[in-house]
Amino acid sequence: MTVANSEIIPVSDAIELRAVDERYTADLHNLVIKNKAWLQTAFDWIQHVGTEDDTRRNIQSNQMLHQRGYSKMFLIFQDESLVGVLSFNAIEPANKTGYIGYWLDEEQQGKGIISRSLQAFMHYYVDAGIVRRFVIKCRMHNASSNRVAVRNGFTLEGCLREAEYLNGRFDDVNLYARIFSL
Repeated sequence: MTVANSEIIPVSDAIELRAVDERYTADLHNLVIKNKAWLQTAFDWIQHVGTEDDTRRNIQSNQMLHQRGYSKMFLIFQDESLVGVLSFNAIEPANKTGYIGYWLDEEQQGKGIISRSLQAFMHYYVDAGIVRRFVIKCRMHNASSNRVAVRNGFTLEGCLREAEYLNGRFDDVNLYARIFSL
């Protein structure tokens, strides 16, 4: 299996995951800005997005990390429209462990897009023999993200107390994992 910028993971007839690429800068920036209000309730990185150049620099950095295998960032497309992001924020190659992050356009939530994308994503990396342990960390009060983990067969392994700082406070974070045999 070749890992390249043109890497695509098919999800369904209407949905596919495309490896991050600079040609999607404007679309990603517009989607982030459109969803900025709710993204600020879940992610610290959103405060660093101001201009399209900020998004371009982020994409360039993620492309490099993607190519080197340290992390993987995919853009979720539904019917040729960018609707979200699904990524490995970090990969531990020796442990075959990937730490998953995701977000979806607020208007597209509740339609199963993340769950279907997550299933295709996990099977792609299991089949390639790259990752066998998948980890999702999400804030305790982020009910929808916790439901995604449970609905997709992840097991709650514990709660990291006051583990992430956001909006002036430290939040507890649930740690979920799902393990596949290679």
